[in-house]
Amino acid sequence: MGPNLSTAIAVVAMISALAAALFAVVRLRDRRGIATATQRATYEVLHTAGLAAEPLRTGLSSTSAAKAVRHLRALVGSAGLALADRDQILALDGRGSHHGDQLRTAAAQVIESRRSTVLGESDLRCDRVDCPVRGAVVAPLTGPDGRAAGALIAVADDQPAPGLVQAALETAHWAGTQLALAELDSSRERLARAEVRALRAQISPHFIYNALTAIGSFVRTDPERARELLLEFAEFTRYSFRAHGEFTTLAEELRSIDRYLTIERARFGDRLQVRLQIAPEVLPVSVPFLCLQPLVENAVRHGLSRKPGVGMLSIEARDAGAECHIMVEDDGVGMDPAVLTSGVAESADGSEDSGQHVGLSNVDERLRSVFGDQFGLVVETGIGSGTKVSMRVPKFHRHVRASA
Repeated sequence: MGPNLSTAIAVVAMISALAAALFAVVRLRDRRGIATATQRATYEVLHTAGLAAEPLRTGLSSTSAAKAVRHLRALVGSAGLALADRDQILALDGRGSHHGDQLRTAAAQVIESRRSTVLGESDLRCDRVDCPVRGAVVAPLTGPDGRAAGALIAVADDQPAPGLVQAALETAHWAGTQLALAELDSSRERLARAEVRALRAQISPHFIYNALTAIGSFVRTDPERARELLLEFAEFTRYSFRAHGEFTTLAEELRSIDRYLTIERARFGDRLQVRLQIAPEVLPVSVPFLCLQPLVENAVRHGLSRKPGVGMLSIEARDAGAECHIMVEDDGVGMDPAVLTSGVAESADGSEDSGQHVGLSNVDERLRSVFGDQFGLVVETGIGSGTKVSMRVPKFHRHVRASA
């Protein structure tokens, strides 16, 4: 082998070594750029907390506790961890199952007093010679209101150190907040159902009597028309009083409104004109159940029925990118905006009638509670200038799905 070839080989070897070292440094830098040890630890804590939060947000039960305890144990770093209510240990992960009665008694006392306690070896005596349990921290699951929904029990294989005590207390407080949020979600759902029932009650006295009267007027003169109207009325009431689902599709809501307007046109004849402009793309959009019916009924009952001559009702639903824009407008008598904000309207006979505003405020509150404050109703009205009610609905929302 000649000297030139040997030199070339040595140079190549040196270049290869430098390249390998450079590659290792770059990889090391890249790895540090992706996440430091602190960042990785933070991610692990947040990820574990998220896994525990999901079942807790459904409330405290044996099922949710069983799904959450493993993740809560990882957050606390204890030998065992349990969740309990006033009556029982709901779930336990790790050590401590043979101390169930002692832990349940301690949890009941903590829930009652809403004060945490630390159990020592003398509090957890047992007959097992090889028992590894030496202590436990029992903390109440308290929410912002101070109420204790249950208790968190962190089991230790030594006398609980201050770090374990603090971790158990903080995790219990966080878990209690998740349970409080679950109760808030449940309260909102109950409120939404109550508001739907209120709307149904509003529909009954204002529409059913007039509908049956209109149908009755055709029984002798036009029996076939009376039969068709009766079927429309039956389908309308079936939809309005259905027992399930807080949401429906825009197509279903419009179908029910069409039945309502068919009956109203039987009452008003040519005095009631209707114009529809509906983009096919928005028909599958999910909307709160009975969110359009009150707007249309208010337009007919409070706006057009008091107007002499012909009145026009316009219903429009437009595709607006990520949203659906819906508008209900009439060219009826309108009203004073100040009266609208006060919540009291004046009926045709001069008496006060807040039904219109109950319906509008009900729909407005439901839209805001589901989609956010930016999605409430927008009402434009004035005396003698008709009324226009607009709403925006997101096409997709993770908590909204129409019922079948």
